[in-house]
Amino acid sequence: MTLLDKDGVRLTVDEAVATVTLTNPAKRNAQSPALWRALAEAGKLVPGTVRVVVLRAEGKSFSAGLDRQAFTPEGFDGEPSFLDLARGSDEELDATIAEYQEAFTWWRRNDIVSVAAVQGHAIGAGFQLALACDLRVCAEDAQFAMRETSLGLVPDLTGTHPLVGLVGYARALEICVTGRFVHAEEAERTGLAHLVVPAAELDGAVQDLAAALLTAPRDAVIETKALLRGAVDRCYEDQRAAERAAQARRLRDLAGLAE
Repeated sequence: MTLLDKDGVRLTVDEAVATVTLTNPAKRNAQSPALWRALAEAGKLVPGTVRVVVLRAEGKSFSAGLDRQAFTPEGFDGEPSFLDLARGSDEELDATIAEYQEAFTWWRRNDIVSVAAVQGHAIGAGFQLALACDLRVCAEDAQFAMRETSLGLVPDLTGTHPLVGLVGYARALEICVTGRFVHAEEAERTGLAHLVVPAAELDGAVQDLAAALLTAPRDAVIETKALLRGAVDRCYEDQRAAERAAQARRLRDLAGLAE
């Protein structure tokens, strides 16, 4: 069932699995504000029955990042150019970037597990979109790069937090400042990639992972994801308390005593 198909984004749902597909392979799935709005809309349209969301892309590249048209004086039709944004007030500029970020935030919701299937290039905004997901399965030809700093900008589409969490501060700094490519082998070795497979096996590997993610009871998965996501910001004793509270909820639910 197709719920959305516009501006380079298609959302389909098959029972408990939703698939968001980037559909502009001719431009290597380059990103724009229109695409970001479509991604945010896709998040709102995912039914409550969905437990796993797969993010994939048509063509040879996952996403080559921000469409270079954004860097021209005219920008995109009907959109403020970067120069227009820079001339706005602090409040306007902050609100615009926050709107763009919405495309990258909903993948972290506790009620879903999100999986990015990455092939070819994932550059800049493409890298950050892959980082927005809980898990990344990569083809052997996958190449990640964070090019924003090289352009005089910073990664601002929610990618810095997960990048540091996955590879550590020092490696994250080096990746961002040099703008170099991180190939699939290094991505798997450093924790950026959950799994690396031959390109021909990418779709099958993601399907197998989605099926495995559906085997545990939904409420237990939600509680576990919430625990793990919160662990980064909690001290050891607070995490112990969070575990006890979560387990109490699960025991009461299994005993039919949940409120």
